[in-house]
Amino acid sequence: MLGEYRIEGRRAADIAASVERAVGSGELEPGQTLPPMRELAEELGVNANTVAAAYRTLRERGVIETAGRRGSRVRPKPATTGRDHLRVDVPEGVRDVADGNPDPALLPALAEAFAAAARQSDRHPVQYGEDAVEPELGRLARSGLDADGVPAGPVVVTSGSLDAIERVLMAHLKPGDAVAVEDPGWGSLLDLAPALGLRTVGVGVDDEGPLPDDVRRALTAGARALIVTDRAQNPTGAAITAPRARALRSVLGEHPETLLIEDDHGHRIVDLPLYSLAGVTHSWAFVRSVAKAYGPDLRLAVLTGDPVTVDRVHGRQRLGPGWVSRLLQKAVVHLWTSGTVDAGAVAASYGRRRDELIGALKARGVEAHGRSGMNVWIPVPDETGAVARLLHAGWAVAPGARFRMGSPPGVRITVSTLRSEDIEPLADAVASAVGPAPARRYV
Repeated sequence: MLGEYRIEGRRAADIAASVERAVGSGELEPGQTLPPMRELAEELGVNANTVAAAYRTLRERGVIETAGRRGSRVRPKPATTGRDHLRVDVPEGVRDVADGNPDPALLPALAEAFAAAARQSDRHPVQYGEDAVEPELGRLARSGLDADGVPAGPVVVTSGSLDAIERVLMAHLKPGDAVAVEDPGWGSLLDLAPALGLRTVGVGVDDEGPLPDDVRRALTAGARALIVTDRAQNPTGAAITAPRARALRSVLGEHPETLLIEDDHGHRIVDLPLYSLAGVTHSWAFVRSVAKAYGPDLRLAVLTGDPVTVDRVHGRQRLGPGWVSRLLQKAVVHLWTSGTVDAGAVAASYGRRRDELIGALKARGVEAHGRSGMNVWIPVPDETGAVARLLHAGWAVAPGARFRMGSPPGVRITVSTLRSEDIEPLADAVASAVGPAPARRYV
């Protein structure tokens, strides 16, 4: 069945990681059958339940599939999870408040920025061997980080936040390691970690960010990394407050070997102050993307961190794509310096829509959360039913299953394109779909 490859491990996570490594290296090919669970358990000298848990993890990650008596085999096209398929098809005539996109009306025109960048590049073409970071972009980014209290560190540029997070994780962790992540949290991140062979450990979230006791439990249990969202958390809109930051820094101080990754998801679209956690642990990274404020197609994020982490990311980047287009970096510099986006006005616009929707829902006895950013999170007793009833009422919302691991059900509404006249009809539809909910914490 497996040829010369021997599955190894004593724990479920190690067994699963052993299979994933073999699939990634090609030693296990698509369609190959894995040993029956009892047979593998006997070979490894472990309980059959341990192998069953490993196979379950591999199925959840999309690495293997099980076909009844025919056993388990490597999937023809290994995937991460089915999370990406948890989307609502939006029929004609239904309003889409599920997509998570910014308001196009609040995004800047890009033609002049790229024209200016092209003129500059024509005068001084970028050649192989030059710096990977546009000097002015690096200076502006570092100045903004300094102003927000992010500790000093070198700057690199990546192709968006998820690219930065992946590179940092790969620089420090190995398959089978545990990563503490927000639950509910960013669906793409919840897919990424398993795709890298990492185990995700959920930590609860309230309006002020990750819950310190949950973080402490995760780190005490062996999680080697913690990924947090500072502002405009997706999907709940949470933003870390000063008291919560102090509590989380205290927990991290008890575990200084933890790799901390911060995603400032709300940069330039929120008006709440940043309370960074960086600097407590030996290894840390802080990332800011331009996607939400300037456009999702601008695949650019700025990453800073401790020198070792940044050097590892930069070194690996040089062996792959080399660098993020300096032309794109020049265009972002033009956008930053020309005042094309009024961050305060953008934050106020999203804030008004969130507050109006949350207020209208509260008036109808429906609990909702959205302290910052462009999303509102609504706990519901029956997620599938709520999504279906809202779709029938003319509103496509995002099912919470895309963002959850163990947290209770909910739905996410993106307020970006809502007009004032939409608020009352949408609130009526939500109230009808979910019914009044008792006050509770949504973690």
